[in-house]
Amino acid sequence: MTPLAITYDDVAAAQRRLAGIVHRTPALTSRTADAMSGARLYFKAENQQRIGAFKLRGAYNAIAQFTPQQRAGGVVTFSSGNHGQAIALAAQLLGVKAVVVMPHDAAAMKRAATQGYGAEVLGYDRYAQDPEQVLQRIAEERGLTPVPPFDHPHVMAGQGTAALELIEQVGELDLLVTPVGGGGLLSGCATALTGAAPRCAAIGVEPEAGNDGQQSLQRGEIVRIETPKTIADAAQSRNLGRHVFPVLQALGVRIVTASDEQLIEAMKFMAARMKLIVEPTGCLGVAAAFNGALGDIRGLRVGIVLSGGNVDLARFASLVGG
Repeated sequence: MTPLAITYDDVAAAQRRLAGIVHRTPALTSRTADAMSGARLYFKAENQQRIGAFKLRGAYNAIAQFTPQQRAGGVVTFSSGNHGQAIALAAQLLGVKAVVVMPHDAAAMKRAATQGYGAEVLGYDRYAQDPEQVLQRIAEERGLTPVPPFDHPHVMAGQGTAALELIEQVGELDLLVTPVGGGGLLSGCATALTGAAPRCAAIGVEPEAGNDGQQSLQRGEIVRIETPKTIADAAQSRNLGRHVFPVLQALGVRIVTASDEQLIEAMKFMAARMKLIVEPTGCLGVAAAFNGALGDIRGLRVGIVLSGGNVDLARFASLVGG
């Protein structure tokens, strides 16, 4: 068997590297959410992380391991927003030049924040262009080192530190649930559990309109789809990463889905009952806990990663105000 891209030791090393850099975000509870789900839910509030999402964990862990030559050349990535902001901030903290390729229709606040951290932002059409091809072209033209948003071992390991923190905060869990776009967060967290909570199962949640990961695990091979149309803009990936997929397969991870309508209801709940602004993608795990997709979770201890809170306020109001 081919060795997996990351191990528990990689996640533990990333946690040491990130000490003092990322926030130790709170683990929140809600009696109402417990009553609705029948489980004891622990929400890992990565919407309160620096840059408003978990992505700084992987971005900093990757750039911090650049060689001196790579640091001098700079970093490039593609992102709908959260990873772009994370790369921009990590690069700023480490004194590295950053270029971020973002879709033309990316949220204005995400674009502005990325530029505010000092990155150069270039646009592309997410429905007509392959971002990975755009990334490689710019990297070659400018001599930049690419750090993609999910399919990179150092990114995956960094994202897994969210799971390590949650276990440290609340103890053993029966299930850990994360959103899924390209699978960096899910694969990193599932790997973290192998050392921190080996009896805990990992479940990913995708938008119903973009269930390529679910299809991939069912078929035993990476399934590529067209860019899905969903309000979960941070989960509009076309396929799981080639480093990610074997990890999910080997660790027996399961992927379920939630509809846009269920995401809106989850956003409303988080805002009204827990006073949290969580972006649509960040509510995927919440929606799955409430819609029955996780199966019978009554009496279980379930961790749910709220992956981010970066949503334009006008957009947020239009979604939850209906």
